[in-house]
Amino acid sequence: MSAARGGLPVPSVIRSPKPSRFDLQSAGDAHRPVSAGQRGVGPLVHGWAWMNFTWFASAYDNDDVLYRVVTLVQIAGVLVLAAGVSRAFEDHDWVAVVIGYVIMRMAMVAQWLRAGRSAAPPESTMARRYAAGVLLCQIGWLGLLIVPESGRGWLFLVMVVLELCVPAFAERKHPSSWHPHHISERYGLLTIIVLGETVAAATVAVKSGIEENDALGEVLPIAAGGLLIVFAAWWIYFVVPVHSRLRSNRQSFLWGYGHYLVFASAAAIGAGLEVAVEQAVGKAHVSTLAASFAVTLPTAVFLLTVWALHARYFKVGIAEQLVLPVAALLVLACTFLGGEAVLAAGIVLALAVAAGVTLTARRTERERRAPAPAA
Repeated sequence: MSAARGGLPVPSVIRSPKPSRFDLQSAGDAHRPVSAGQRGVGPLVHGWAWMNFTWFASAYDNDDVLYRVVTLVQIAGVLVLAAGVSRAFEDHDWVAVVIGYVIMRMAMVAQWLRAGRSAAPPESTMARRYAAGVLLCQIGWLGLLIVPESGRGWLFLVMVVLELCVPAFAERKHPSSWHPHHISERYGLLTIIVLGETVAAATVAVKSGIEENDALGEVLPIAAGGLLIVFAAWWIYFVVPVHSRLRSNRQSFLWGYGHYLVFASAAAIGAGLEVAVEQAVGKAHVSTLAASFAVTLPTAVFLLTVWALHARYFKVGIAEQLVLPVAALLVLACTFLGGEAVLAAGIVLALAVAAGVTLTARRTERERRAPAPAA
């Protein structure tokens, strides 16, 4: 254990498995909805609650009984919210979604109040500011249940902005602490889970296409291309030591918020693969071009976002820097290859990984052979 931080002893390296459980619940529930709109709202609301919990846990996870119980309450809120997403879109009934989100966030208020009670100024002030900001936002979210339907969209946007402003308000005079290894680990684990859910979703679609439509020839190229895309996405994300980039609050906030696009695009790849399979077997009434675009667009977004957030800082020379941006453009170009678009996109990503590995190996060899500087 490290020295007590604000009266709460926290482990310096090993963290409890509860954040991983929250990771799994958030990612899994975000994949339950089937429509495009539902897939957008799921990652948005889950993602924000998950991010807040992750950064809090990096500083204050002392793994005692009360902390565990409150974390389980947050997970229960995720379940309530996920159960209400379909009904919110189909029947415009947002009660379960709002209640589930408020349960998650009120548990977070309790966590911040406990941290503030055990801390000394100015840290205690920062913790109470977090608690107050989150609490006030929940009052606003409850307003979604009483405002006319025509005004819900605007209120939703306002509340999203206010939620995003809470960290800036709370940490105006005293920043919270966090551990770069822990943060990068948590984000990495959620990325793996989302990519795993993408594989699972694509597997179900392929299985259904084969069993119900006897369409092995049509879905096999999509399945092969989808696996190449997911495997390459995993490789590209984890090929560099992300934690070494997290040196300041400004860097970490930009990196953390930028992962909205990472998580959303990774989840959208799975949705796109489902659409591509259903289009190939005649179940989805969309064009081949649209079905291909549903896979290639999120794939390109994933590549560019990972490159912008951290991969580019570990590249040396123009050739290494161009691998991912060029791969993203080529993936988008694959959209116009008809039924072979997904397979072609997967091959492009596999070649991008091979190019990156080769260029890095050559640079490392050159650096190894370079003469040491004179003393």
